Amino acid sequence: MPNSSTGAFTLPGESGYEALTLELAERWGADVIRDSDGTKLSEEIIQAGYGIYSTICIIRDHNEWASRNPSKLQQCFLITQPKVAVQDYISIYLLEDFFAEQFRVNDSREALKYWQVFDRTTGQEVPRSHWNYERESGNVVLTGITPWHKYTVSFMVYRIWEEISMYNHTTNNWDKEHLMQIDPIYADTQTYLLDWMEKWCLAHPETTVVRFTSLFYNFAWIWGSDERNRHLFSDWGSYDFTVSSRGLDLFAEKYGYSLTAEDFVNGGKYQVSHMPAGQRKLDWMAFIHDFVIAFGQKLIDIVHRHGKLAYVFYDDSWVGMEPYNERFEEFGFDGMIKCVFSGYEARMCSGIKVATHEIRLHPYLFPVGLGGLPTFKEGGNPTLDAKNYWINIRRALLREKINRIGLGGYLHLVEPYPDFVNYIGKVADEFREIKELHQAGKPFQLQTRVAVLHSWGRLRSWTLSGHFHETCMHELIHVNEALSGLPLDVRFIDFEDIRQGVLGEVDVVINAGRAGSAWSGGEHWHDTACVDLLTRWVHDGGTFIGINEPSAVEGYDTFFRMAHVLGVDQDTGARVVHGKWAYDVQDRYELMPEGASVTGNQQLYLTDGTAEVVQETGGSIALSVHAFGKGKGIYLSTYKLSWANARLLLNLICFAGNEQHNAKYITDNVLTECAYFPESGKLVVINNSDQAQATTIDTEHGMHTFNIAPYDTLITRIGAQASV
Repeated sequence: MPNSSTGAFTLPGESGYEALTLELAERWGADVIRDSDGTKLSEEIIQAGYGIYSTICIIRDHNEWASRNPSKLQQCFLITQPKVAVQDYISIYLLEDFFAEQFRVNDSREALKYWQVFDRTTGQEVPRSHWNYERESGNVVLTGITPWHKYTVSFMVYRIWEEISMYNHTTNNWDKEHLMQIDPIYADTQTYLLDWMEKWCLAHPETTVVRFTSLFYNFAWIWGSDERNRHLFSDWGSYDFTVSSRGLDLFAEKYGYSLTAEDFVNGGKYQVSHMPAGQRKLDWMAFIHDFVIAFGQKLIDIVHRHGKLAYVFYDDSWVGMEPYNERFEEFGFDGMIKCVFSGYEARMCSGIKVATHEIRLHPYLFPVGLGGLPTFKEGGNPTLDAKNYWINIRRALLREKINRIGLGGYLHLVEPYPDFVNYIGKVADEFREIKELHQAGKPFQLQTRVAVLHSWGRLRSWTLSGHFHETCMHELIHVNEALSGLPLDVRFIDFEDIRQGVLGEVDVVINAGRAGSAWSGGEHWHDTACVDLLTRWVHDGGTFIGINEPSAVEGYDTFFRMAHVLGVDQDTGARVVHGKWAYDVQDRYELMPEGASVTGNQQLYLTDGTAEVVQETGGSIALSVHAFGKGKGIYLSTYKLSWANARLLLNLICFAGNEQHNAKYITDNVLTECAYFPESGKLVVINNSDQAQATTIDTEHGMHTFNIAPYDTLITRIGAQASV
């Protein structure tokens, strides 16, 4: 049985490496052994007395059935690159720009009715009488068109290689059959999968947890034909890969109107989740949610009838099972497993309404990582990778409880890396200590309550659209990552929440992002009622923190709708000859910690000269503070994560909540952080750097100074309980 130094760890096992599997299970204190994509567990491992996770991807690895039912493969819309017509006709080869091993044209009668051809110069659809599909050549031929205009074809395809399998296959140089994905939107597929699930459970009596690799629909990942631009489009929040002719027909029956190819391809931009969703997209998302929940419940019920737990992996084919959807609990999942690179991903997992929260650590036991750099191969340094990932994740684990950690991939790859093996053992022990602290009681938090405002609100809590390295160009992901390890109550709200009165429950609202984006809010800022409510709330004592182009939308006297609160606005070109207020730069509130950096915005100007400029770079305003009634408007021109900038954000929030100079349990060294657990009287101090650090912490029990090794975690008792 697990004790305080074992358990809560899931180890990837591997047939053919039984001795290694069982040795590392003991060294790392594992209580569960799992299989991975491409591995199996031998009878020796299964019978060794550990819990067994079995990985299934319910929509792939059914090639025999898929080959007999090719019309039941999953589909999507693609759009060709714009082609310029040099005469009154043009021929466009549909798959010219796409990875031939991923797609096959769906030219069935049911699909063809949804194809569209557009004159992109005018934005008008080309009538069906002016184009024809040549099945033999794979071309669409346009006639009677306008020379020198650009034309595109939007068409439906079958996806003939499941994307995660495709990635794993190409990354690991597998030489085996390509796995296809089948679509449960069809009744025949549902009948097959329900029967398959029943037989699978009967054939795996040793399995204690069925680990669904998500459910039915993958995030959009379109590969190109040219290796110089292999990944044409990738969006972890997109619903572009949920499309089928049957789904579109069912949608039209239910909602009373039909969607088109253009609703999905969006002129080549696709329905990127970084842009606010229109009602047609929201309707389609609701339609997919209804289906995924209804059929997902049936599969989970089978698992439960066989006495097994059902966990779901958030990444991969997760679309349609949004974990912060208000209906998520209807699935009946027992646990959530989240692949994490960063702290905000750990926080995302911890807030989901399931009994068990488990995170899959990085690096994965693969030869190369997601970015293509070596990991467990020549040139790689998996131990350093693990340390850098852990320092980001650890700070989030100090704020909210996670039940389990684990690894994935191919265990034999660790054999040449004994330092990695030792470090994972240290991480496992640290995690179990942190978990015990949470079991004793919650950590200390500041009183200031924070809300992050964007158009997705709670639905996309703690995320944008993917991992940190995929969305790092957006300020909000840096804000989320900083917030994930701060001692604060954080929630995510949308504009409807404002109308419903949520402002009465928060002290600070953060709005960060580019104009027109989902994160800044885009068209939602046309709602004057929301602007009025926010204005009154700040005047009564709240603080609005705007980053980059907050509340930005064209059509009003100011570009920032909250410019009157922020005291600053951005010139989009109309004020280039207007005079600007002169200002002094002074950090009289001591907001900027040493090492913090914010890039100034050259287009920024003071609206009436009353905002105080705290920081500028290159003569441009970078950080300003504006009193508005009893409250404040704070503006940051950019925000990029660093440990000093994480402290800057904390300083701004403490300043907003009047906790700046009396806050306890804040380290004086920005390269370190701490968390205090009152019930156990234990203080956790962490070093986020690769150098030894000294840090001092003001506590209710006096000042405490610590010296802490690189990357290290220090746990100590303080106060009256220190002698216990």
